[in-house]
Amino acid sequence: MKRTIISLTAAAAALAAVTGVAALAAPGDGAAAAAAPASGTRLPVQRSTLVCPAPSSSEVADTTYTAFAPSGAAAGADTKKGTAQLQPAGTVADSHGNPAGKGGKDAKDGKGKGTAADAGAPQTVPPADTKPVVPLQQAGKPVTVATDSPDAPALTGSADGLLAPGWTVQQTTAVAAGSGRGLQGLTCTAPDTQFWFPGVSTAAGRTDYVHLTNPDAIPAVVDLELRGKDGALTESGGGEDITVPPHTTVPVLLSTLTTTTVDGAALHVTVRSGRIGAAVQAADAKTGGDWLPPAADPAPSAVLPGIPADATDVQLVAVAPGDADADVTVQLATPTGLITPAGLDTLHVKSGMTTTVDLKDITKGEAGSLVLTPSGDGSTAPITAALRVLRGKGDSQEMAFIPATRPVEARGTVADNRAKGSTLTLVAPEKGKDATVKVTASAGSGGGSPVTKTFTVKGGTNLAVQPPQPSGLKGSYALTVEPQSGSGPVYAARMLALPQGGLPAFTIQPVPDDRGSVLVPTAGQDLSLLTR
Repeated sequence: MKRTIISLTAAAAALAAVTGVAALAAPGDGAAAAAAPASGTRLPVQRSTLVCPAPSSSEVADTTYTAFAPSGAAAGADTKKGTAQLQPAGTVADSHGNPAGKGGKDAKDGKGKGTAADAGAPQTVPPADTKPVVPLQQAGKPVTVATDSPDAPALTGSADGLLAPGWTVQQTTAVAAGSGRGLQGLTCTAPDTQFWFPGVSTAAGRTDYVHLTNPDAIPAVVDLELRGKDGALTESGGGEDITVPPHTTVPVLLSTLTTTTVDGAALHVTVRSGRIGAAVQAADAKTGGDWLPPAADPAPSAVLPGIPADATDVQLVAVAPGDADADVTVQLATPTGLITPAGLDTLHVKSGMTTTVDLKDITKGEAGSLVLTPSGDGSTAPITAALRVLRGKGDSQEMAFIPATRPVEARGTVADNRAKGSTLTLVAPEKGKDATVKVTASAGSGGGSPVTKTFTVKGGTNLAVQPPQPSGLKGSYALTVEPQSGSGPVYAARMLALPQGGLPAFTIQPVPDDRGSVLVPTAGQDLSLLTR
């Protein structure tokens, strides 16, 4: 029996490589690290799925989608050319055309036949165009598609063959005016069954929607829970049993889940059946808007990379979702080392609650990254966190978010970099463990040749650089970040700054491992044992 169990484990890992499902241990997560295979073969995934939420309903918004897959077939890769494309998804809305807050009869059967007589009943609004969007034909060169339609739908799709490993789609929207004006960026997300969003808000002047998108052919059932500094905020039953029909998106206004007005809350998205992609779109009347992507899974430590040098205000929201309070040490990784913000040696986060800290202009003119680690009292309670970052002052403020992110293990990928305005942040959070990273700029979407440069980041420091650019660049390009053999842990983020007049419009995307490959442990026994 024991020998059969070993083989089952190896078979499950092999299946993960085939389907593109990978379990990556969070840095500092001892339990997860202990469960990770000690050795094995890293194999490329053969199929990837992505979800892009509807970009904006504004009449003065322009959105660019950029799709990219890194070139170079790894050992064991599928030799087929491969395909990669996105398709428009339907939208569940109520009888007045407003985003639905909760799935109902028509949403559950997926037919979307609600009528005006069905007061508040959701109905599926079919996409206007079912042609493929952002089809990618080859690895190593990005493809871009632009739209200015206020009815641009959510997108879902998949990649296979040589285009599956590291397939990345960036959604960048410039909003010229109104609530949420500025630059809104999101790396389209992979579907999953659980998400954490620290940093959401139901405060006056702020409008936060969570977009739930189902890429599959079966309905998904979702629960939403809000937590604040005193615990649960969600009204009884308010966020439960939300049905997301197949190939459909449901936007939910977070203020409809609670009667409490609160800034610095955390949203927990749990999928009871099926899987979804999820992202939060935040819009503020004074500070613009941006997307808040999911934070890394809760763990004793967290790294939040990419705080710009000219940040004028930084707000930290941390949540402890476990049964125990968490005590963490807060440090800022700077170009010269780790420092402790004045008056913030240790942060205490109560079990099931959030803690919000105003870090003000913490970077003081030098770009940095926030590093949260267990305090010296032995606390190992899991946390996750996010930062709201402001640049500019007065009426010219702009907002972006930085969630806790996963490390770059094999390779990270981010698309839609421009000739001007891109900043790459690399942080090696552990003292004494330097990181050596190869950064490759792809060919441009309109032309140009790839360029590679290697950076060394001293352990315990932060490096913010203008990334390399393709020679003869035309259009936009992608970056891949690859730690080299013997490198210490490294985390990455990309800031894209595209000023709009006097507004310092910008967006920040974390660059975690792109999960283009998984480590498959060596089978302890012949897999033929499974048939015995």
